[in-house]
Amino acid sequence: MAAYSKYLTVRHSAIAGATAAACALLCLLSKRRAAAQHGKRSGKQASQNNEKEGKKERAMVDRVFIARICRILKIMVPRTLCKETGYLLLIAVMLVVRTYCDIWMIQNGTVIESAIIGRSRKDFKKYLFNFIAAMPAISLVNNFLKYGLNELKLCFRVRLTRYLYEEYLKAYTYYKMGNLDNRIANPDQLLTQDVEKFCNSVVDLYSNLSKPFLDIVLYIFKLTSAIGAQGPASMMAYLIISGFFLTRLRRPIGKMTIIEQKYEGEYRYVNSRLITNSEEIAFYNGNLREKQTIHKTFRKLVEHLHNFILFRFSMGFIDTIIAKYLATVVGYLVVSRPFLNLADPRHQNSTHAELLEDYYQSGRMLLRMSQALGRIVLAGREMTRLAGFTARITELMQVLKDLNSGKYQRTMVSQEKDADKKQPLPLIPGAGEIINIDNLIKFDHVPLVTPNGDVLIQDLNFEVRSGANVLICGPNGCGKSSLFRVLGELWPLFGGRLTKPVRGKLFYVPQRPYMTLGTLRDQVIYPDTLEDQRKKGISDQVLKEYLDNVQLGHILEREGGWDSVQDWMDVLSGGEKQRMAMARLFYHKPQFAILDECTSAVSVDVEGYIYSHCRKVGITLFTVSHRKSLWKHHDFYLHMDGRGNYEFKKITEDTVEFGS
Repeated sequence: MAAYSKYLTVRHSAIAGATAAACALLCLLSKRRAAAQHGKRSGKQASQNNEKEGKKERAMVDRVFIARICRILKIMVPRTLCKETGYLLLIAVMLVVRTYCDIWMIQNGTVIESAIIGRSRKDFKKYLFNFIAAMPAISLVNNFLKYGLNELKLCFRVRLTRYLYEEYLKAYTYYKMGNLDNRIANPDQLLTQDVEKFCNSVVDLYSNLSKPFLDIVLYIFKLTSAIGAQGPASMMAYLIISGFFLTRLRRPIGKMTIIEQKYEGEYRYVNSRLITNSEEIAFYNGNLREKQTIHKTFRKLVEHLHNFILFRFSMGFIDTIIAKYLATVVGYLVVSRPFLNLADPRHQNSTHAELLEDYYQSGRMLLRMSQALGRIVLAGREMTRLAGFTARITELMQVLKDLNSGKYQRTMVSQEKDADKKQPLPLIPGAGEIINIDNLIKFDHVPLVTPNGDVLIQDLNFEVRSGANVLICGPNGCGKSSLFRVLGELWPLFGGRLTKPVRGKLFYVPQRPYMTLGTLRDQVIYPDTLEDQRKKGISDQVLKEYLDNVQLGHILEREGGWDSVQDWMDVLSGGEKQRMAMARLFYHKPQFAILDECTSAVSVDVEGYIYSHCRKVGITLFTVSHRKSLWKHHDFYLHMDGRGNYEFKKITEDTVEFGS
């Protein structure tokens, strides 16, 4: 036992501990490598998608990152004189003042300790009182700094969020991002969580870099006069070498951050789908199937987070040694030189108390400087993580810019699948021409093509003028809804010429009408606001007449008046929502209206009255319905057979009616 205890000296214990830590680190790294290889084997089916994502997910601290973040900073700080600039200056001033406070506290604290060791009651009371008197001012500086940082984060988030939503909600961009372009899967994740994390990370990085840099400059100035220029120069050389080495090791953090946010978005999406479609899932008794989907998505996220935690553990082990402990060793070597060198003229005539005071002051300044160097080295880790958020925000901005200029990227399934078949027309999104003319809708050699390249009708030609209602019929998947999406400019025109009124004179009423958040009045006038209603000169009494026309007048009293706020998607029944959508149609009075099975939950007599009233007020209708009772309200019919053929004819007494 004695021999064993003798062997376990401090030195041998340190060696044994380091060996054990190294073995543990190697085991963890091998486990991470094995997990990564397992992920590659299990992900062969999605290899093409991953390869595409890998090209997009370039996130490193390089010139591309600098260009990206400068582009975003121009949005968050739009002018030289703005609120954000004021907060940046406030933070900078508070950082300078705080650094001087730190230096004063070091000097004052050293004098207090010297007074205690020298048993000088007078000096002790004097400098202790100075410290007590300075406490409120130092506390105020610290809290002003926190206030400035928090306000700057909020200001950056407001600026960036407003800019992104301005682009996202411009025209139909929000629709195109989810239905035409497949570059971004979860824009809600980017617009909310990623923007918040990006803004927080930028401000934290500003604070975590500027304060240590300022500390280093001031401490170098103080230490140069105390221990010479060689000591601070050695510390700076160590900073550059260690920073370069750690930056190379941290490169995977940016890409791993992108993947983490992507998986977080997918996990949120499957949960929101469960809430949105809860009734349908309950009817199908699909809870077990949905649980499998949610668990699968969550498991993918958890596996990535495990790998990320493991990587950060490995990097933390190296970071701590290089940025903390080795920096302290370098600090000890630097500060000890003038004290251990007996020939140094600085301390040849110094007393023990003076040596002690000088050592404490120089040592603490050098310790603070080494800590500042360590914070700069560790800030590289946050900078790499910021590069991941910057890449995602920049990609969102680029996609929004492309969509607003009429460009989108999507896999053209039909062209890949039927590459050997002859295509009479090249499938070029936006190749067609749209002409805006009132009281006319005309398709002139327009191909009806889905965004992914499926050709539904090769050459569509027909003309409808105001006053001539058209009934559209055909089997499911023949292109009825696709026709409306092209007509509403939701889908791009792949060729030909489309003549139609401007968007505001064409109204769409779906089978499941949308009920907005707000009052009962808002349901009738949507998307107008109360101010828009007043500008049009339409009174609430006229709105009441619209409700009476669709037999919804009683709902005004039942729900408590026009200003009543409810969850209208739940309060109104299916038939009431469809009739509310028709009252909305009467309010807007467009030239043309598209009715997509929008009276399926309405009785035949109410339906007949609605169609008669539309003709009376001059609204021309395009109707999709399977009811034979509606044929008498239309002048033409457009029949699609689902195989690329169509028939547009006038309805006569000899016309064979489709439907039930």
